Amino acid sequence: MASLKDLLAQRAALEQQIAETQERERSDAIAKVKSLMSEYGLSVADLTARSAKAAGKASKVAAKYRNQATGETWSGRGLQPKWLKAAVANGAKLEDFSI
Repeated sequence: MASLKDLLAQRAALEQQIAETQERERSDAIAKVKSLMSEYGLSVADLTARSAKAAGKASKVAAKYRNQATGETWSGRGLQPKWLKAAVANGAKLEDFSI
């Protein structure tokens, strides 16, 4: 059975190998990305612009219901807002708030 000192030395050696391998693989990945960017004529701005466009694709949904007293609106998606729930509970109809 190995001693504690031997095991700690092995762990230190493994940690060193892990760090070297991570650095090598990271460098390889960076070189690969740079090569692809050069091949396709891309810049960092191109990458960030495309991801910003993809993130901005979600559009707002038009409101279907409006509270005439306060101007609050609801699109009809998701949970009903408190003002609409309260009004319906007090006898109003959902159609009364249609835009």
